[in-house]
This record gives sequence, structure tokens and C-alpha cells, in this order.
Amino acid sequence: MKEKVRDTFDQMANAYEHSVDSDNLYNAEYERPAMMERVPENLSGKKVLDAGCAAGWYTLQLVKRGAEVVAIDMSPEMAEAAKRRVEDHAQVLCLDLEEALPFEDESFDFILSSLTLHYLKDWEGTFTEFHRVLKPGGRFLFSVHHPLTDIRLLDNPEYFSTELIIDEWKKDGKMFRVPFYRRPLNDILNRTLAHFELVQVVEPLPTEAFRERDPERFERLMKEPNFLIIDSKKK
Repeated sequence: MKEKVRDTFDQMANAYEHSVDSDNLYNAEYERPAMMERVPENLSGKKVLDAGCAAGWYTLQLVKRGAEVVAIDMSPEMAEAAKRRVEDHAQVLCLDLEEALPFEDESFDFILSSLTLHYLKDWEGTFTEFHRVLKPGGRFLFSVHHPLTDIRLLDNPEYFSTELIIDEWKKDGKMFRVPFYRRPLNDILNRTLAHFELVQVVEPLPTEAFRERDPERFERLMKEPNFLIIDSKKK
């Protein structure tokens, strides 16, 4: 499974680098605005971990807000795309979030993870490592697929299980089979609460620009959210 995720995102790296930022409204006018609302405007003097950086969009935004950023992704091609985007303004590493992180205890002020954790079946080790490297009072902000939306992709869903989904995505005119996991809401919240204190749970709203460009999908999102955002901090 891990190798399948890595290979799929290696193949999609070109699309993420050159077209996702403007073409994919679910990123540009839905998830990203809601996430960035919860990132401090001034991150000067703060060290931030971008956990699952893809082609580096968030990495660059964090740098622009003054942060010292370390960005990591398990896909070598995504990591290379992120390096091209941020040049020498951030450290970009190809690392697996299911493995121990090569960072000192309490070395980060903020961890941001955008639409990444649903590619991991087990969050316990990852959250333990995030807790270890985050400073006391440090923030952990992450977004994932909404469990009540993803369940519609399954023929015989079992809501209270962690279930593998193989979805089909169209990028750059090509179809990709993308594997990820759906887990129940109680598991998302309880896994977080085992290590962090909840600040806010957000079901984001699409922007007015989304409505103007695609009113049909805008109305769909107003009835059925696609993503879930968890804002938390280290106890």
C-alpha cells in the first residue's frame, strides 16, 4: 500500500507542480483558504514542519510568513517539485511519516499537514512523533477527507472501520487510481485527543470564487463537505 501511494504521487507530481494550484478548485478555493485562516500571519522566529508537503504550496506560504520551514514528503518526485518551488528558502526532505522522524524533541513550534494523513492506515506512531517534536503549547493543524463523504465511495461500507478506498482522479488528462483510508469521525477525534488538545473542528466552506467558477459543485459542497480540518495544540 505504501509503495502504491508513493508511486501514484510520483506520477502525479508534474500535475501538482504545474496545474493543481490554479485548476483544482478543491485546493485553491476550498481547503487552502480555510487552512490558511488558521495559520498566524507572522511566523517570524517560528520553526514549522510541513508534513506531507506535496509540490510545496504550503511550504512557500509558510516561508512568506517568516517561518523557518522543514518540509517532508514520502514521494521523491513531490519532494523534488517542492525544492524547485522554494529553492533554498526551506529544507525539503523525502521522509516517510510512518517512520521515526529525524528531529530533536520539542524542535518545532507548528506542524501543518494538508490532506496527507488519510494515506496512512495507522496514525498512532505518526501522532506520537508529532507530539515528540512539537514544543509545549505548539500547534498541530491538519486536514483530511471528510469521513461522511468518503463513505459514499464504498459499495458495502462499515462506518466504524478504517477502510481502504481506491478512487479515480483525473490529472493532466490522465486517470490515476489513488488509494487512501476512510476512518470514522470518532477515531479522527480520539486519536487527536490522545496526544493533543482540540482548539477547533472545522468543516470548511467554499469561497465565493468557487461559486463563480463552478456553481454546481459549490452547491454540492454546501450540502456535503469534502474535507475536515482539525486545529489542535500540544498539551
